[in-house]
Amino acid sequence: MRPTSEQTRIDAPALRPGPTRGARPSDRVDLGDFLRRRREALRPGDVGLVPGTRRRTPGLRRDEVAALANMSVDYYERLEQARGPQPSATLLAGIATALRLTAAERDHLYLLAGQAPPVTAPPASIEVVEAVDPGLQYVLDTMAATTPGYVSDDLSTILAQNPLNVALFGPFAGLPGREANLIWRWFTSPQWRSLLCPPSDEEPTGRSYVADLRATVAQRGHDRASTALVADLRAASAEFARMWDEHEVATLACLTKVVDDEQVGRLDLDCVIILSITSTQRLMLMQPTPGTATAERLARLQQLIASPR
Repeated sequence: MRPTSEQTRIDAPALRPGPTRGARPSDRVDLGDFLRRRREALRPGDVGLVPGTRRRTPGLRRDEVAALANMSVDYYERLEQARGPQPSATLLAGIATALRLTAAERDHLYLLAGQAPPVTAPPASIEVVEAVDPGLQYVLDTMAATTPGYVSDDLSTILAQNPLNVALFGPFAGLPGREANLIWRWFTSPQWRSLLCPPSDEEPTGRSYVADLRATVAQRGHDRASTALVADLRAASAEFARMWDEHEVATLACLTKVVDDEQVGRLDLDCVIILSITSTQRLMLMQPTPGTATAERLARLQQLIASPR
């Protein structure tokens, strides 16, 4: 393959860094690990290649990714080995396309490489505060009579709950230490986790939490709060450590949840996430699934909360 002008420039030893922050040593290691795992997760057929019968590596080979990304094999190998120079935004776009990255994975790739993602992320000027976002609090209060909900920060620490949410899942907001963090509770309290979903749903739910946290840590620039949470989770849970090392990245998905409440029975809930445009906080609402008896049962639960025996 004939080198392009971009290849000639990136293979030169005197590469000038881009206008954004450079990647830290830990980011470069994470970048290499992320690239390798995404490469190994692909199959030749996923990118239009013939599988062949003599492949000795899982997924794609490095030379195949390099060809798809229109870059030299040597340069791509150095990126995976955490010893290459900082890649340009143009090269990152080629790699993202070659590896068939999702939007969340692509943004994560750019951040690890020390470049600004092409999709606008929350402005750096937004202040992460402990006070509840007023707009989200208003919606939470407005929906309180019919819809369980809570407000959390981007690290999944619960900042506010309405009464229906507390009745179904217990109190979180205001608890000391890590006890107010949903991810911490998920990976350190099997008993609480078992109340939320059947065993078959535990693995995908845990992976969803970890993938979202991985994206958030990169968006925060590996700040003290996010890295401390990851360190504490790794020390407390081998399951979390295993999932974290798999380097999956995704934004938190909305799922259908089934809760068996001892007072009113089965509740089928569709989760909706609302992001604030003035903070990094999230509002999670669990609305009744249409066609079920959940709305009537939530109304009954609200009556029990308002007039306890």
